[in-house]
Amino acid sequence: MRVALLTTFAVSKKEPLVAMMDRVHQAFLDAGLGEPVIRFNFSDDQVAGVSSVDRVLKRLPEVERFVTAASPMPGIPGARRISNGPLSPSPQDSVAYTTLQTIAAGVPRSFPFRSVTIHFHSPEFGELVPTPLTSAEMMAGVLLTDSWWVNGRIRSLSACAVVEADPGNKELPSLAGSVAAVLAACGKAKRMVQAPLSGKPEAASVPRVRMPTGVAIASAKPEAARAVRAIVLDYRARLKEIVDRADLPHDLPPMGSEALRDSGLDVTSGPRKPALERAFKPMGYTCRGDSGAFTLRRRTPANLTAELRLDVGTWGRNVVAMFMVWGLGFKATLLLPVSATDVVGGQYPIGDADRWRKIVENLAALVAELDSSLVSEIERAVGPSPEWYQPEK
Repeated sequence: MRVALLTTFAVSKKEPLVAMMDRVHQAFLDAGLGEPVIRFNFSDDQVAGVSSVDRVLKRLPEVERFVTAASPMPGIPGARRISNGPLSPSPQDSVAYTTLQTIAAGVPRSFPFRSVTIHFHSPEFGELVPTPLTSAEMMAGVLLTDSWWVNGRIRSLSACAVVEADPGNKELPSLAGSVAAVLAACGKAKRMVQAPLSGKPEAASVPRVRMPTGVAIASAKPEAARAVRAIVLDYRARLKEIVDRADLPHDLPPMGSEALRDSGLDVTSGPRKPALERAFKPMGYTCRGDSGAFTLRRRTPANLTAELRLDVGTWGRNVVAMFMVWGLGFKATLLLPVSATDVVGGQYPIGDADRWRKIVENLAALVAELDSSLVSEIERAVGPSPEWYQPEK
């Protein structure tokens, strides 16, 4: 079985784009992989009056053969860009690395491109496109992106390496030494996602599984994915019954004027993690906080991963709760209410510390019920996952 390992690295906006690009390029050379194949895309803003493409052509007229405005799909206009991608007039052609350095050194002051994508590949990372392509991050190799956003430039650095795994083994095989050396040079890894790849040709009938990165790939175990989907649909239809069975300890005001009145801008809940740890740690869940979110996770004896994700900041001072069960080739997802009167999957005002405590204790009761019912039913239906499988580290 092939497994794509998707690693995301910490990046600093203080490091110039060209410096980061040089660091990755040099890592391939130092690891003995030779000159990597580089795919690039420098895209103009479709609304801005300044054309970075024109500015580059004035300084580097030799890249004109890479300029295109081809539409990525019918009905969607394409931005003007410098690219050696599939829609380029010169697909897969290369340019001198010094030319790429000149362009990258001008981003964003001289060349304020809307988006920049630079991809490095060598065969040691695996087949360039190991699965039908739905996202550039699924291309084997190292991916560097830089783009404009309302609050400044957004930078990302990630890698995809494919390994051959045995479901009966306890651990995944180690990455090749040269690949590991390149990843080490990329910096501190923030997370790694395992994406088991389907061994069957892509077909419309193969269920897709959305990874923690947001990319959806064909299931490596379509039968398990279909069985889990049927279970989830049943639970969604009976969610009110399941909430009643969980016997939530607190009655909260229904979503409306009363709930909103007690959660004004002057009302704060204080630190949120302590209440989560008090309620969920005895249940075997770890708790990790991120920007505007919490992830609570436990591993079952059958090597499935039960996970509660809480968005507590994206939509203001509201909470949205989502319960997931991960296994090889499938993911079960349920949006959870925070009280018996809450709209399923809706946003609920967090309010003060006392209301946050009640929300957390209600969710703990509901998750305990799902642990004993939903998780157990999925385990009976699909069996265990490999010991090495973890959707995200």
